[in-house]
Amino acid sequence: MHGSTLLIFSAVAFVGIATPGPTVLLALTNGSRYGLRRAAYGFAGAVASDFVLIFAVALGLGALLAASVFWFTVVKWVGAVYLGYIGIRMILSKGSLSVANIDGDATRGSNSAIFLKSFLTAVTNPKGYLFFSAFLPQFIAPSAPLAPQYLALAATFAALDCTIMFGYSLLGARAIRLLKASGALWLERISGAALVALAGSLALYRRHAA
Repeated sequence: MHGSTLLIFSAVAFVGIATPGPTVLLALTNGSRYGLRRAAYGFAGAVASDFVLIFAVALGLGALLAASVFWFTVVKWVGAVYLGYIGIRMILSKGSLSVANIDGDATRGSNSAIFLKSFLTAVTNPKGYLFFSAFLPQFIAPSAPLAPQYLALAATFAALDCTIMFGYSLLGARAIRLLKASGALWLERISGAALVALAGSLALYRRHAA
């Protein structure tokens, strides 16, 4: 794979990843609630989901969702319900936030739960599969071995995702220094409301909109 191809891929992927969405909102919230050290489990989950999504598309799952109304609907509603569940829990949060969270002292929520929340948020969203199904083939040379190309694109996308989620988590962690505890808690609730709105958007999503 040519370096120029990866460069173009990286530029387009950067814009897509950095655009606020469910994983970005979770990164911000994880940073403010748990501090950067524990928020790392969240963006590790996001990165793990990148490999799952890309290799699922490479194996044809994206094409299946694009062709099958049934399976698209199943994945869509699983994603919408899960996203809505997370958002509602964030809205109803009564936990306390403090500057101690920045140093990783917050104990609410296990590391595996932080990881799984970001991971499941991404892999249950059918938009991801449809996006990669339309996006990746533009950077794949059919005449060359496919596996190394998909691996290179997955590694590049994951590295960008990790970097950007680190930035958003850091922003969330720094926000706690600027906001009072109640203000930081409202940041989480606003993020939760945004996730519920995204869940509603996902529930109304149709394949022809991809």
